[in-house]
Amino acid sequence: MAGRILPFGMALPVIQAPMAGGGSTPAMAVAVSQAGGLGFVAAGYRPATAVRDDIHAIREGTREPFGVNVFVPGPQPADRAADEAAVARYREELEPEAERYGVALPDNPAWDDDEFTQKIDLLVAERVPVAGFTFGCPPPEVVTRLHEAGSVVVITVSSPAEAVAAAEAGADALSVQGIGAGGHQTTFLPPPPSWEPPADLAELVSQVRQVVDLPLAAAGGIMDGAGIAAVLSAGAVAAQLGTAFLRCPESGAHPVHKAALVDPGFTETAFTRAFTGRTARGLANRFMAEHEASVPHCYPQVHHLTKGLRRASAEQGDPHGMNLWAGWNHRGIRDLPAARLVEVLIQETEAALA
Repeated sequence: MAGRILPFGMALPVIQAPMAGGGSTPAMAVAVSQAGGLGFVAAGYRPATAVRDDIHAIREGTREPFGVNVFVPGPQPADRAADEAAVARYREELEPEAERYGVALPDNPAWDDDEFTQKIDLLVAERVPVAGFTFGCPPPEVVTRLHEAGSVVVITVSSPAEAVAAAEAGADALSVQGIGAGGHQTTFLPPPPSWEPPADLAELVSQVRQVVDLPLAAAGGIMDGAGIAAVLSAGAVAAQLGTAFLRCPESGAHPVHKAALVDPGFTETAFTRAFTGRTARGLANRFMAEHEASVPHCYPQVHHLTKGLRRASAEQGDPHGMNLWAGWNHRGIRDLPAARLVEVLIQETEAALA
C-alpha cells in the first residue's frame, strides 16, 4: 500500500477489531501486528488483571504497535427500582431457559462500570500504544492521562454527531462503525431527527469525513479487499474487521460459534437486545426470536442475567441459546491464519484499487 499515510505505526491499512467475549486473543493481536496491521485485544467483560496479562503476552510476541479497547460505562440507572423490576420480569420469562440448560439465574443482576477506572490506570501504567473506547467518549481527564502516557486514543462512533463529540473529547482517531457490524452497536448519542444511518459504510465514512479532520478507520461488514478499497476510497485510512477473523486458528471464539458461522442453517443476521440489553448484531437464532420482544433496555444487567445461560448453551453444543455475534456479510468468512488473512486482504485491496 505504497504512498498511503497510515496511523498507529501500521504498515498496512488493516485493523483487527477488538471482540469482547473471547474472540480477540493476544495470539491474534500478535499475528496481525506482526503482519503489518494493528491487532487489538478487548478489555470488556474481563478483570483488569486479565487484561494486564494479555498486554504482557502481546509484548512477549511482538514489538509492533497494538491496541486495547475499553467499554465506556453508561450512566447509572435514573430509576433503579424501575430497572430492577424490568429485569426481574425478564428473569421470570427466562426461567424455562434456565431449566433447559440446567443453570440458576442470578437473583438481582446489578449495573456496574466494568472496572473502568482500574482499566484506565492499567493502560496508563502499561503505556499501551493505542487505547480504544466504545459505547461512549471517555472523560477529558482520561484522554489527557493517556496522551501523557504516550497512547493514541481512538473512539468508536456511529454517526457524524458522535464523531464531533469524540473529536471534542480529544480523540486522535475515530473508528466509524456502520450498521453491518457484528456485535454491539457503539451508539451513545441520539441521532438528529432528520438523520438515518446509511446502509453503505462508505457513505457513513464520507459523512463523518465532512465534519471532522481526524484519521478514520471504518468498521462494519467488511470481509474482503473490495470492502477495504471502498472505505479507503471514501476517505478512511484503514479498515477494521472483526467477523472476518473469527474462524482464524488464533480466534478465541467458542467452537460452537465458529461452526455456526459456516452452518447453512444460519441464513441471516439481525439486531437483538435479548442477550445483553444493548443492541448487537448476531446470527438469528431461537433465543433471539423468542425473547427480543420483551427484553428491557437494561445494560449491563441483562448481560449479567444471561451469561450463565449463554455459557451453558455453548458447553452443551447448542447454538440457539447463545449470542453468535456476526456482521451481515459473515458468509464471506475464510479459514485462514490471521497473518495469512491480512496478506490476502491486502492483495485483494491492491487489485481493487488498481
